[in-house]
Amino acid sequence: MKQTTLLLSFLLLIFCSCNQDVDDDYTTIQESELDLLLERSIDVASNGEGAGFFTLPESGDYNSIPQDPLNPITQDKVDLGRLLLHETGMGGKPKMNDRKFQYACATCHPVASAFASGRRQGVGEGGIGFGLKGEGRLADLEMPLDSLDVQPVRVPTLLNLAYQDVALWDGRFGGTGTNAGTEAGWDLIPENFEGFQGIEVQAMQGQDEHRLLIDEYFIDTFNYRVMFDAAFGDVPEEERYSRKTAALAIAAYNRTLLSNEAPWQAYLKGDLEAMSDREKRGAIVFMNEGKCVQCHTGPALKDRSFHAMGFADFDNAPDAIVKPDVDMSLVTRGRGSFTGNPQDDYKFKTPTLYNLVDTEFYGHGSSFSSVLDVVRYKNNGAPQNTNVPSSQLASQFGNLGLSENQMNDLTVFIERSLRDSNLVRYVPEEVNSGFCFPANDAQARIDIGCD
Repeated sequence: MKQTTLLLSFLLLIFCSCNQDVDDDYTTIQESELDLLLERSIDVASNGEGAGFFTLPESGDYNSIPQDPLNPITQDKVDLGRLLLHETGMGGKPKMNDRKFQYACATCHPVASAFASGRRQGVGEGGIGFGLKGEGRLADLEMPLDSLDVQPVRVPTLLNLAYQDVALWDGRFGGTGTNAGTEAGWDLIPENFEGFQGIEVQAMQGQDEHRLLIDEYFIDTFNYRVMFDAAFGDVPEEERYSRKTAALAIAAYNRTLLSNEAPWQAYLKGDLEAMSDREKRGAIVFMNEGKCVQCHTGPALKDRSFHAMGFADFDNAPDAIVKPDVDMSLVTRGRGSFTGNPQDDYKFKTPTLYNLVDTEFYGHGSSFSSVLDVVRYKNNGAPQNTNVPSSQLASQFGNLGLSENQMNDLTVFIERSLRDSNLVRYVPEEVNSGFCFPANDAQARIDIGCD
């Protein structure tokens, strides 16, 4: 490791010694030298493991995808989960009866916005319309506020979830690994005590939170009994058609949602033409001066830690809907609100960086709408939330000294090299109910083209 670091420093010295103002941006380095420098940067960032450290497996290579030992991935589970995530027939437990069968998990996680919300704040029950990618799903302001299904934080993407063992921005879902020692906060999360990981727990708890229902009516009316039998034939019949088995199928499917066709992945696998010179320069900044890789690491470009970057909270957005029962003082504390440890205050789970350009809103409070603005923010180090003590801010925040060229190249790498343009391969052509999806209210059906 020490020899590799010295070699990288030596290469940087050679490549950047002629014209300090220009070469610090790597703009005069030839393509072959860029590839060599990027190779060395990858080697250092991976502690000598090389490109494989950052490579995502194929979505059908279940043995290589991280999974919950209590929920091994099978094809039958994935097939069932693919339908259930998009099935608006699961919207069977609304607070307002006229909203029945109008929403699904995918309403707030549509493929058109990279399995994240297409708007600043996702709206499940109580939403009207959809638009092109979810940006047109508006809250029905005539609906009682306590009946709207809206959350006080940004809806995250489902991409690359397999590379985390906890879920939610504060990481409260998940009963192993990262959450060891946090049992005092599990009173309302019985699935944590069962030992399930975060993706599985989220799929169970999410059905309750978002008013989704699996019951005998759903199973038989929408013809899902055979699929549940195939996926969970080893589960006693009286337990087979349930919230829990539905969640395990959805979680198994979610683990296969990998952005493994992005140009960066092709480059890691040996296609040196998959990225432009500018993207390669951005990748070098990502691995070095930008300090991005210190948190955004591994195949999913995210660690399993929590960091304070000082992003503003959701209630600062002009169009935010914050329900009266939400305590924003707890939301702003992030991980600390769950663990009770002041050292965790204002820290939030590291998100994946893949397909950011498709999502349009960034940060747990959706406080940015441009990748370049986030890069500049991180470079400048002036927190949006001035209540965050400087002692809590991540060491990777601020004082980076990146030039405008470096920030622009880094943005191009994130937006282009990390974008998998073929995510539609994960989506079914139809669901068993025959309903419109990912939303099924009258305006959404018009927007999506179902009517």
